[in-house]
Amino acid sequence: MAPLGKAGRMSAAQLGTVETQVPARLDRLPWSKWHWRVVIGLGTVWILDGLEVTIVGSIGARLTDKASGLGLTDAQVLNAGAIYVLGACLGALVFGQLTDRFGRKKLFMATLLLYLLATVATAFSSSAAFFFVCRFFTGAGIGGEYAAINSAIDELIPARVRGRVDLIINGSYWLGAAFGALGAYVLLMDVFPVDLGWRLAFGLGAILGVGILLVRRHVPESPRWLFIHGREEEAERIVDSIEREITEETGEPLDEPGSSITVRQRRSISLREVATTAFKTYPKRSFLGLALFVGQAFIYNSVTFGLGTFLVSFYDIKDGVVPLYLALFAVSNFLGPLLLGHLFDTVGRKPMISGTYIGSALVLTLLTILFVGGSLGTWGFMALLLVTFFLASAGASSAYLTVSEIFPMETRALAIAFFYAIGTAIGGVTGPYLFGKMIESGEESQVAIAFFLGAGVMALGGIAEIFFGVKAEQAELEDIAKPLTAEDAEGGDAEREERPAPAARAARPRDRRFGPGRSGSSPGMAVSSPLSDGPDLTREVERIEQTLAEHGPTERRELARLVGARFWGPGRFPAALREAVISGRAQRVDRTHFAPAERTG
Repeated sequence: MAPLGKAGRMSAAQLGTVETQVPARLDRLPWSKWHWRVVIGLGTVWILDGLEVTIVGSIGARLTDKASGLGLTDAQVLNAGAIYVLGACLGALVFGQLTDRFGRKKLFMATLLLYLLATVATAFSSSAAFFFVCRFFTGAGIGGEYAAINSAIDELIPARVRGRVDLIINGSYWLGAAFGALGAYVLLMDVFPVDLGWRLAFGLGAILGVGILLVRRHVPESPRWLFIHGREEEAERIVDSIEREITEETGEPLDEPGSSITVRQRRSISLREVATTAFKTYPKRSFLGLALFVGQAFIYNSVTFGLGTFLVSFYDIKDGVVPLYLALFAVSNFLGPLLLGHLFDTVGRKPMISGTYIGSALVLTLLTILFVGGSLGTWGFMALLLVTFFLASAGASSAYLTVSEIFPMETRALAIAFFYAIGTAIGGVTGPYLFGKMIESGEESQVAIAFFLGAGVMALGGIAEIFFGVKAEQAELEDIAKPLTAEDAEGGDAEREERPAPAARAARPRDRRFGPGRSGSSPGMAVSSPLSDGPDLTREVERIEQTLAEHGPTERRELARLVGARFWGPGRFPAALREAVISGRAQRVDRTHFAPAERTG
């Protein structure tokens, strides 16, 4: 990274102007153990969040027992949930701003520590007031995590797989929810004394959090954040270290980075400038962020908080069995991002986000019509509900991905925090209130109104994506929204909202080979057309073609090993293998074996 001039030190806020290839260097890295450490160290905290929320919701009745040591009233249990949400909203706003100002790593360590301390303290609660305070600070830690973690992950994960990785990480919340529901089932079986079981639940969450903290220590500060804040030498050292580790792991040299970016470094960026960027420079994107977050917050907080009560009231499910239904509900929510996530990188953001939002709204509408008509039994209702949230979960996870991608890097964490807080405050408060009131009525027609409202708000989010969505799949973050400091370095004549982000960075050479000594296609082999509408799999397809030419017919798993597919990133090997067959550069022998393509002359 070479300085272009030191005359730019015009104030305490502004530093020198530099040109850097750090973004391109990070985005061209093959998938590696280092990326898995990032995913485990940063992403698994959502499992904690799901565990926390679900256990507290499921054992609410136990907390009202005087023998529990708390003896809360039903109203106080509900108030504790509201206090947790309030803490999450305020924590997101406070820590989001601090994350953009002081760095990703300082804040994702601080927010996890806050969560751990508050969770441990909750286990020792002996009064309602102390329990409420602990719930507030637990929520504040989790809210801060949303901003710090999503911004860090998106800045460290390669562009070609950023969508699916982000969706799966956000969807892992539901793994925690499933574990929490099953844990609550055990607690409700009276395996532990009334005054001990609920305390152990919080303690186990804290133990898992400590494990995450130990892994997270090895996750570096975002090099993207560092070079913008005048710490270019540190950014270079971190990227150099990552490259050395990955080169040693793969045994192959890395591609040359395809582009650079020039920025005027800043120590800090004012909150006023951040707000101006969001609502003046990118008003359509701001509206899109609000629509996506309000939609998913409304439907999720409405149904999730009231599902147990709904099943008891309308389908006579016993209290002790409800957690099993909640666990099934959670599993369907996790499968959505897991199975659909790769399509957000291949089919594209706009069709998949709008499709999951509108699709879930349509299925929920069908469920409501059949429910009111009395034609749905328990399992019919659950089947349609699982399909609804299989789609809705992928869409909800994409809301975090969208806001993280479509705003400049200097505002990324605060943008996530802002839209999360506003969406949760609107949808997370009004949704449960309306749904709860309508369940209390005991009338199917009243519940139907709540379901229709949820479907309508989700559909509006999908429609907003159709009109205002951004084609961000496989594009570098700096292409989707140019950093404010880059605009400053270019005299303010940078690309604005009117110019759509490219599907993939054109400056990156398309003919660069995956490994050393690789040439083009073998003589006589059919050559595939450019993959303009999907992921750029040119190197991977060529590697498959070359390997089959050298080894002959090969079993699928062995072929994956020979080409080094574990370094390509999630989902890229099957996509490349499929493209190789379609383009005539490989042929399928049977279900599990592939061979070199037949020569044409």
